[in-house]
Amino acid sequence: MTCITFAAGQARLPDWRAIRDGAPLTLAPGWRDDVAAGLATLEKALASGAALYGVNTGFGKLASTRIAEGDLAKLQLNLLRSHAAGTGANLPRPVVRLILALKAASLARGASGARPEIVETLLALLEADMLPDVPAQGSVGASGDLAPLAHLSLVLVGEGSATDAQHVTHGGATALAAIGRAPLVLGPKEGLALLNGTQVSTAIALDALYRAGDLLRAALLTGAMSVDAARGSDTPFDPRIHALRGQPGQIRVAEALRQLLAGSAIRDSHREGDIRVQDPYCLRCQPQVMGACLDLIEQAGGTLEREANAVTDNPLLVAGGELLSGGNFHAEPVAFAADTLALALAEIGAIAERRIALLTDPVLSGLPAFLVQAGGLNSGFMIAQVTAAALAAENRAMATPRSVDSLPTSANQEDHVSMATNAALRLTPMAENVEGILAIEYLAAAQGIGFHRPLTSSAAIEAAHARLRGVVAPWDEDRLMAPDIAAARALLRDVEVPLA
Repeated sequence: MTCITFAAGQARLPDWRAIRDGAPLTLAPGWRDDVAAGLATLEKALASGAALYGVNTGFGKLASTRIAEGDLAKLQLNLLRSHAAGTGANLPRPVVRLILALKAASLARGASGARPEIVETLLALLEADMLPDVPAQGSVGASGDLAPLAHLSLVLVGEGSATDAQHVTHGGATALAAIGRAPLVLGPKEGLALLNGTQVSTAIALDALYRAGDLLRAALLTGAMSVDAARGSDTPFDPRIHALRGQPGQIRVAEALRQLLAGSAIRDSHREGDIRVQDPYCLRCQPQVMGACLDLIEQAGGTLEREANAVTDNPLLVAGGELLSGGNFHAEPVAFAADTLALALAEIGAIAERRIALLTDPVLSGLPAFLVQAGGLNSGFMIAQVTAAALAAENRAMATPRSVDSLPTSANQEDHVSMATNAALRLTPMAENVEGILAIEYLAAAQGIGFHRPLTSSAAIEAAHARLRGVVAPWDEDRLMAPDIAAARALLRDVEVPLA
């Protein structure tokens, strides 16, 4: 896989996606100079004898407690150990890859007071695919993603655990030895620099962002298939309609749907004499709904791209040689982006579920009830639609904003928190639900198109239909539905639908 190279602070969304998917990372030359400048500022501040938060003081509510010079290294190690209080299942490996890369790139900007050895060790773990075991739960998205980043950082000092590419788990010291590294002794501020920051919530949200974009494209394909299966009109996708509104996502989705349906003989067969004046909203309003979802996804992408390039620990070593305390660790932008993605995911699934309901209803679709002949003896897609409804209902519940649910921590020192990590974590199950709904629509729309033979759909839809029929037979009589849904899910992960 091609190595990704960028200057710290200048990566783009495709760079992070490639790293998530296994690409190695090299930071562009020059970052060591920035790190050296930051370290010089830190050393000067320490020499002044001033109280420096988290460097020679305690943390959070204990910030007024001064730490003796001889205990500064112990302070940083204690920080990692005490804050490794996470719980739950470990984060997926692609997400941990992102966290390592995000943290390395942030520290490489030189504002955090971490030595080059810290950055190099993070990158070495990433390159070897020796990934720290990071429990998913335990961060409220303020003061940084403290607990999960503590678990990740313990490996750098030879503690904690990491799992290699063969899924063998090693203690921290063994993991480092396996990649030719020795455990690090933390310098002043390095523990705090590692734990402070929004890299965990950002990584989880980035992973969900990429999935949301993929699912939206898959939904355009299944939605176009449903239009032809229901003998719907392509008039609602006329560009003149969408130009009058001017919403950019709507215009792009309408164009994509027109391209997907172009040349359909099924559509041509009912241009004249069709007594229906307008289709139900789930067919007709796809540009308006899916376009709004596209705009939300891209808005969230902009926020997350900026956050991925940011320095979000505290205090920060800034131009002019000062050490300033602030609040960049507060992950409100990530929380809002995650909540936005949740809305988009919920709506992508909701409108797709309505199309499934339409296709299985003979009154609305004109197709056999539940898309099967000999109804009664056969139930066809009856319960598949129920499954889709259950998944859509789950997503509606999970779409409730998390960012407004602040819960004070650290004896009210951290009295407003973002809940960004919770906001991001719920996106993965939501994406799984959407994928299940779209898989059912894929099956239902393909079944509906089959009833129109010998008429054919467009080239794009016929290709998608053929891919499905290569692994899933038509539904001639009742059989197990679950294997068909699983097969359709797998195919939808590789869908490519251009969006201008």
